[in-house]
Amino acid sequence: MQVKKGDRLRFLGRQVGMKDHVAEVEAVLGEDGAPPYRVRYEDGHEAVVVPESDCVVEPRGLRAS
Repeated sequence: MQVKKGDRLRFLGRQVGMKDHVAEVEAVLGEDGAPPYRVRYEDGHEAVVVPESDCVVEPRGLRAS
């Protein structure tokens, strides 16, 4: 997985009825776009994450909103 600052990471709900969580990439801490990433979630909290298979990248220039 390779992302850039400003891309969004969508963490898919793992159970029926569980809401997806979306976070914007604030900083790429790995080399050449690799994890880990510092992100800011919709509710404002920040975290350092290493996404797994339940995560989809939404590139900054391609997202609808």
